[in-house]
Amino acid sequence: MEKITTLLKNLISTPGLSAYEEPARQLITASWSPLVDEISVSRLGSVHGLRKGALPEPCPSILLAAHMDAIGFMVSSIREGFLFLTSIGGIDARVLPGQPVMVHGRKTLPGIIIQPPAHLLPIEEHNKPVPLEYLLVDVGLGAKDVSRLVRVGDLISFDQKPIEFSEDILAGHSLDNRASVTSLSHCLELLKSRTLQWDLWVAATVQEEVSFGGGYTSAFQLQPTLAIAVDVTFGRSPGSPGYKTFPIGQGITLGWGPNIHPYLYKKFKDLAEVLEIPFKDEIMPRHSGTDAFSMQVTAEGIPTMVVSIPIRYMHTPVEMVSIKDILRAGRLLAEFIASLDAEFMKNISWDVEQ
Repeated sequence: MEKITTLLKNLISTPGLSAYEEPARQLITASWSPLVDEISVSRLGSVHGLRKGALPEPCPSILLAAHMDAIGFMVSSIREGFLFLTSIGGIDARVLPGQPVMVHGRKTLPGIIIQPPAHLLPIEEHNKPVPLEYLLVDVGLGAKDVSRLVRVGDLISFDQKPIEFSEDILAGHSLDNRASVTSLSHCLELLKSRTLQWDLWVAATVQEEVSFGGGYTSAFQLQPTLAIAVDVTFGRSPGSPGYKTFPIGQGITLGWGPNIHPYLYKKFKDLAEVLEIPFKDEIMPRHSGTDAFSMQVTAEGIPTMVVSIPIRYMHTPVEMVSIKDILRAGRLLAEFIASLDAEFMKNISWDVEQ
């Protein structure tokens, strides 16, 4: 557990906003390289790792995809040395005032998000959360220095340090979806001494938060036989709707809906029960909100599954996750991949009972 926790803390302490993932990409590439036979980067910037299978060519393949991009900000304008913001991905502005950030300008600058006094805001914005358009970043420098070091379009990332509440619970920014990238690392560790029948592709995809660009392009480039999106889902907290949220530390979720192939769902469900890995069904009646949406409809269509890890306070700087759930997801994925054989695709069908 300590090794996985250290990797996760490093990942969530590393910038890598949607479409600007290079810092995270370098760390993931270094982490995966000893665990795969080949590693490469797609034209769009996703990391692809390959573990070769033992079946003869054309060897069937499975793709595990977890997006590595994170939400954040871009400088939209600069006035009197203060930075105005626009968001990269969906961000809950209610929790932003007072949050520390890093401004990635001509040099990296620490900053803090502040809100103007209420009397300086439009009357209709009094006595309620301040919208993002009125928030500012103060980097503690004069206007002349700021104009020299920062430009419109520069990136701003969260800068909260990871918080360990116990050996199992960790909080920080970018757990969506670095938690799932970590689960893929755990999966690769579990498989490193095992012979696989199928080729295994692992992908840390780009731009999921803004365009699903990595999901579409990696699936098209790699053309896997099957694809699994590994992502996070909403963790339960007081007042949250029970049918849409899931307790952290009590297991993973298995997606069920139009992005999910029913045969894959049944196989994952049966395997989780055999392995005594706790799970709950996550109903996804429309778009799953994950890379499964893009991978499923690539080329002639790819049978797809979604495995998710519950986190609390999603799309805030203080997301919270259970390390045990990350390990559970990694183990379930590893055992499923190890079970794939030459006969698997002969049995796959849409006509499967839950």
